Amino acid sequence: MFLSFREEVEAVLADALSAVGYEVDDLAIEEPPDDVAAVLATSVAFRLASEAGAAPPKVAAEIAAEIDTTDSEYVGHVETAGPYINFLPSESYFDGTLTAAQNESYGRLDRTGTNVVVEHTSANPTGPVHVGRARNPIIGDALANVLDFAGSDVERHYYVNDAGRQMAVFTWAYETFDESDLPEPAQDRADYELVRYYRKGNEFLETADESDVSEAEAEIEAIMQGLEANDEKTYERVQTVVEQVLGGMRECLARLPVMFDAFVHETKFMRDGSTDDVIDRLQELDGAVYENEAWQLELDAHGIDKNLVFLRSDGTSLYPTRDLAHHEWKFENFDRSVTVLGEDHELQAAQLRTTLSLLGNETDQLEQVLYSYVNLPDGKMSTRQGTGIDLDDLLDEAIARAREEVEQRLDTRIRDDELDDDDIDRIARQVGIGAVRYDIVSKQPTKAITFEWDRALDFEAQSAPYVQYVHARTCGILDEARANTEEGTDSVVLDGSVLTTPEERDLLRVIARFPAVIERAANELEPHRVATYTRTFAETFNVFYRECPVLTAEESVRDERVALVEASRHTIANALSVLGIAAPTSM
Repeated sequence: MFLSFREEVEAVLADALSAVGYEVDDLAIEEPPDDVAAVLATSVAFRLASEAGAAPPKVAAEIAAEIDTTDSEYVGHVETAGPYINFLPSESYFDGTLTAAQNESYGRLDRTGTNVVVEHTSANPTGPVHVGRARNPIIGDALANVLDFAGSDVERHYYVNDAGRQMAVFTWAYETFDESDLPEPAQDRADYELVRYYRKGNEFLETADESDVSEAEAEIEAIMQGLEANDEKTYERVQTVVEQVLGGMRECLARLPVMFDAFVHETKFMRDGSTDDVIDRLQELDGAVYENEAWQLELDAHGIDKNLVFLRSDGTSLYPTRDLAHHEWKFENFDRSVTVLGEDHELQAAQLRTTLSLLGNETDQLEQVLYSYVNLPDGKMSTRQGTGIDLDDLLDEAIARAREEVEQRLDTRIRDDELDDDDIDRIARQVGIGAVRYDIVSKQPTKAITFEWDRALDFEAQSAPYVQYVHARTCGILDEARANTEEGTDSVVLDGSVLTTPEERDLLRVIARFPAVIERAANELEPHRVATYTRTFAETFNVFYRECPVLTAEESVRDERVALVEASRHTIANALSVLGIAAPTSM
């Protein structure tokens, strides 16, 4: 109802402004503070005060007097509060919200016909996913979910770096060293087993005799040249390593859970000739220069003080070159291209966008979301030497700690359903992994995160367990309601006007806003807005639960309150689903 309410506000406000002879580009519509009963307000009087030659409160009163809500279904009436004009809801607003939210898909917007590719994670297949970069798949997956829920046709892509020096080193090391010379793998999974070769290879290149290193470098160079020349045997050698490591990484990501529609390989754009085409076009640009034994593109005229290196003297391309071809392919196949990148890629992101434009591409469809890395309290971590903490470790710890919390709370549970060990394991996974995802996605991407267990797993604070518990509570109420009646809410003619207490109205107001939260999160590529909404929702529902008995209420309001709980369940379940977090039915 919120979106329909906003449309009505825009219409009646525009008509009123026209009637009094004012023209504005922005209606200045906003959500008022929580202590204001209005759904929306406008501060347009501030902008018109100078033109009108009058104080903002007088201008607001003049405009409000012209606002006609006779034909509005959801806008009840308007009030002025100093320079503000407040728009208050009609009974139809509350009734319509209660009815609309009975639908399990409540909050999902109409399909737009826009196809969007969301590229995220894309970690180099050199070993297990590191906890420091866990923010990428979590933000990326939530972004894809938000865009899908907002009506776009979404494809989730992982861009596989299976070319370049890192993979050449990995392939050489895998074919050179014997497993007996390696330490035991940290886990029995392909990415943990093979990363030992990669680390051994890097150690060898840094410490071995110069002649041995020179011989190894010649083999590594041959692999790189083989890929550049589209040599099938070289390609197969590299893929043997890539696919094994990638398989293990996918198992880890599936635990979050994060899944992909396509794994787009970097070598695709070498093998189909599009990288060579990009190189030819780059060399023809005015800023192309050959210096320091490489072809480079000068970008200082565009505010970027570091050149884009796109071709080595030995004829091999670089990652940015192949990524240019990759993005042109995305532009050809999608209406909108969203990429989630770590903060250390800010320069590369600027180089990419600028170069794509110089190559003749319209780059408005390219949207880049940059994020800061995740730290643990002890500081930043590194994978190159095998000294960091892997995402698997974080998830294992989260599940173990969540299980402890669940077991400690067994004797104080409100619901009388019995939980066996399988139930506890399931809830521990839902809560533990949910805590990790929520703690990461709830922050603005550009803000640094230090992950802290006590905060993430706090059942009483604004955390995933706190929100998940609200969903479990709605399920418990509804289960009991169904057990005590032969008819469900489907057979009841709902009447939201019966729900008149402040707590009921506040909850309906929050439920009504959910579709608008989805819309804004999708438009601004900010899934943390959905997380913020879930906290507000949980707080509001808990006040309702405390002040408004449901199952013991008088018959005249009982069915409506049960329907309000059903509406709440759909709202919070869908909000959590968008964030990629499980909604437990019992905790």
